[in-house]
Amino acid sequence: MFFLKEKKSFLLMMIASCTYFESKGELTPAIREKGFVYLHEIDPTIHVSLRYLGDENFVGKPVDGYEKPVVILTKQAAEALKKVHVAVKKDGYSLVVYDAYRPQQAVDHFVRWGKDVKSQSKKARYYPRIDKDQVFDLGYVATKSGHSRGSTVDLALIKNGFVPHEIIEKKRTLADGFTIVILDDGTVDMGSSFDLFDLASHTKNELISPEHQKLRLYLKNMMDQHGFKNIAEEWWHFTLKNEPFPADQESSYFNFPVK
Repeated sequence: MFFLKEKKSFLLMMIASCTYFESKGELTPAIREKGFVYLHEIDPTIHVSLRYLGDENFVGKPVDGYEKPVVILTKQAAEALKKVHVAVKKDGYSLVVYDAYRPQQAVDHFVRWGKDVKSQSKKARYYPRIDKDQVFDLGYVATKSGHSRGSTVDLALIKNGFVPHEIIEKKRTLADGFTIVILDDGTVDMGSSFDLFDLASHTKNELISPEHQKLRLYLKNMMDQHGFKNIAEEWWHFTLKNEPFPADQESSYFNFPVK
């Protein structure tokens, strides 16, 4: 059964990487008037691998609010991300988006998951050396997410000409002697995988190799040059500096589904 779930998750990711859904009738006029667009309307060449659409994520199942493998962003963020993609392609890379706009219902799903301390099926892959009830206190999961404002994106690099593939689990020993799981999906190895709740995922740390640190700083610098800021705890997480919906306003957080 686990093998079948892995296959299902992989197929969803491949669909996301290769198929672009027509947007007519999905994003409502009211949502579009707010300034939201599909990323593929701005740049259809950016790879999409929505982890929360399938079951390969820290929850271990599809997350509420994710209905189709499409990326939604504010138009400003999507246009800025297109500029990043053009820039990294010159260096032999393309972008892979793991998550972007995230509805509040998905965040609420994370909160329920966090309270269910008996469910630990993904501990080895995503939070190997912290207790599940610590994920909120340590800031890895929040009850309000910047993603819900529509200008935050989680992403990785992949070499030009390649597409994400089925995850291959690999072991890696960090500089402190602790062993983590690397989820090799075909993207560039950044020293730790997306959504690993660990110090090794901090953009700057002494647990990873100098080469991995160099790659993280490359991604950070490219995103910074085109208007995005990184958070120190997650090398993959970037928010548009001049995001149209400010964090201090309740009306900035949205709950329409990803479809």
